[in-house]
Amino acid sequence: MAVGDLSMPVMHPVNGVRIGITEAYIRYKNRRDLVVFELADGAETAAVFTTNAFCAAPVQVARQNLAAAKTRYLVINTGNANAGTGPTGMASALRSCAALGELANVPAEAVLPFSTGVIGEQLPIAKLEAGLPGALAALQADNWPAAATGIMTTDTLPKGASEQFTVDGVTYTLTGISKGAGMIRPNMATMLGFVATDVAVERGFLQELLREVTEQSFNRVTIDGDTSTNDACVLVATGKAGNTPLTSRSGALYEAFSAALSRVFLRLAQLIVRDGEGATKFITVKVEEGGNTQECCDVAYAVAHSPLIKTAFFASDPNWGRILAAIGRSGVPGLDVSKINVYLDDVCICENGGAAASYREELGAAVMKQPEITIRIVLGRGQASDTVWTCDFSYDYVKINADYRS
Repeated sequence: MAVGDLSMPVMHPVNGVRIGITEAYIRYKNRRDLVVFELADGAETAAVFTTNAFCAAPVQVARQNLAAAKTRYLVINTGNANAGTGPTGMASALRSCAALGELANVPAEAVLPFSTGVIGEQLPIAKLEAGLPGALAALQADNWPAAATGIMTTDTLPKGASEQFTVDGVTYTLTGISKGAGMIRPNMATMLGFVATDVAVERGFLQELLREVTEQSFNRVTIDGDTSTNDACVLVATGKAGNTPLTSRSGALYEAFSAALSRVFLRLAQLIVRDGEGATKFITVKVEEGGNTQECCDVAYAVAHSPLIKTAFFASDPNWGRILAAIGRSGVPGLDVSKINVYLDDVCICENGGAAASYREELGAAVMKQPEITIRIVLGRGQASDTVWTCDFSYDYVKINADYRS
């Protein structure tokens, strides 16, 4: 069950990017499960990857290839994560790059592989290889919506964001897709995200911008606190708009591009929460007046990860004592609870560490029935603030994950 607006916007093609989708029967029949991105010669590519020590074979190969050569192709399969698969899985990831490289007449190192799906099962590499010609034959500039569907696992809807903006009479494009609905607490990005622009950006600066924008978007969402083995996010700058490559934080083009980049990434990240497995509520956790960013995030995640809080929100039960308990165990040193105020939307539930004098159960219950809710926590310690987005836990979350491999 999705919360709020998950509709696919107009997905503007990005000059210098073509996408092909096909059925490779990796795990399921009658669904397109293999996606190939073709990037123009000269395009710059930046990427961030999971910090999970059990990172999947394609993550390891993608890291290596990104450093070794200019990226010309991305290959993504769904249905199988190729994680926890040992030397055989590594060989399969390398084979996928070699096979696509041979077909496209580029070095294997110019291909970045990505996989998502069941962990611990060997990737049926022969099926993937057999599907590559069909994916290449299907390459089109306007295949973004189809690609968003092609990378889905337990997602109920495809996820996309796209913007165009004009600077000095030139129109620029920024378009991206993401996937993910469970096993989400990224330590770098989301389950999978692919964003491209026709703006020219110097490679080092592109990587810097990607790390910053993921920190305030994909690194601020959580479904269940589980960091995947396969998280990856890619940002491509084709340079086809013809501008002098951006190298610094100055000028009208940088300002417009940076703002659009933030909006696109935030939209893609929040779509994952809105489509969280079994989600019925979209929850914003805002922490204000913290001593620093880290303690704001520690408090926010303590609340966002609490199964007791998430199940209470599913039941629309304003059991706000669970929120106080989570704040108290967040690990913030020297936390003075007598200075803490907590709000459900505009309803003050806790004032100076105790029940607010103005609070009534029916006020909290009314807020909890809403599909979108903000928990605002004021620590009274400093000037820092931060925000995390999460969802509730419903019966369906358990059902989805209990039946995932069936």
